[in-house]
Amino acid sequence: MSGGFRFELLRTDPSGARRGRFHTPHGSVETPVFMPVGTLATVKTMTPEDVAATGSRILLSNTYHLFLRPGHETVARLGGLHAFMGWPHAILTDSGGYQVFSLSGLRKISEEGVAFRSHIDGSARFLSPEIAVRVQETLGTDIIMQLDECPPYPAQRDYLARSMELSLRWAARCKAARAPAEDGRALFGIMQGGMDAQLRGLSAAGLIEIGFDGYALGGLSVGEPKELMAEVLSYAPALLPQDRPRYLMGVGKPEDLVMAVERGVDMFDCVLPTRNARNGQLFTRRGACNVKSARFREDPGPPDPECGCMTCRKFSLAYLHHLYRNREILGHRLMTLHNLHYYQDLMAAMRIAIQEDRFASFRDEFHAARAGETACP
Repeated sequence: MSGGFRFELLRTDPSGARRGRFHTPHGSVETPVFMPVGTLATVKTMTPEDVAATGSRILLSNTYHLFLRPGHETVARLGGLHAFMGWPHAILTDSGGYQVFSLSGLRKISEEGVAFRSHIDGSARFLSPEIAVRVQETLGTDIIMQLDECPPYPAQRDYLARSMELSLRWAARCKAARAPAEDGRALFGIMQGGMDAQLRGLSAAGLIEIGFDGYALGGLSVGEPKELMAEVLSYAPALLPQDRPRYLMGVGKPEDLVMAVERGVDMFDCVLPTRNARNGQLFTRRGACNVKSARFREDPGPPDPECGCMTCRKFSLAYLHHLYRNREILGHRLMTLHNLHYYQDLMAAMRIAIQEDRFASFRDEFHAARAGETACP
């Protein structure tokens, strides 16, 4: 591993769930961990202090968007990403590959990299494995992701194979661009292969041969049925080294996190807690709750009686309903604060359950609590 980045596997529950810790130049992070998404160097409506108060010690920012605006060199001149956004803890940046490939008609993939047009002003841009690494290094992130191609679902096996092989060649170039790594940052490789077990195995073997500080599972949560994602996760994490963190990209709902942790995944990110909050949905221990519903217009109770966040301690469902209906920004802020708090509480509860060798009972209690007719009281 790179000097400064280190992963400790502290305990493995009989279910297969893992409890760990990794160390970065900006502090240690307990796993399993959920990373809030701060796409444009901000978690929407939250201050850095707000995010840290939920228990988060790492968040994700987006290479593609920062590459386009304000530009990675501008961020570097302003002290680097941590100083720029006032976040003193760890940061992981995705490589920008997912955003580039989602541009569809605005990009062209070649062996060298991806030529694309900015969604902002249409200007011609280019991203290669080497440039993706250099941009992330310039931003000053703690965990750098390789540039990969994220294939859509569904896709033909021939295409999946070619795409996976291209991602492996790009992985090797990213690794070469990082050597020697003396800044304490980590570089993660990304497993691809779609829903094909053989391709996933080949991808994992190729990445392990190259050698990375951590490994991500890409190409999931891209529109496939939930059952297919669960099938891939039933075998794919075990293909990766035991002594490296395993990161499931872009996932997901609370039930997805519980399912994936049981299968040996350590790290997650997703826009759901923040995006859904802005759309009036709260995550609670009883399930999802839509405050836009008229039945909450005069409800004096908190969103989640078991939650200790400021939103649940101080405000009623009726008030949140009022704020949402009137498009008040405070509503977005309070609901985002709650959702992030809920996600961090969920991860902390899973860490304790793993440490006490009772993850299976935790899982059963988690699902039982969400089996009622209504989420909010």
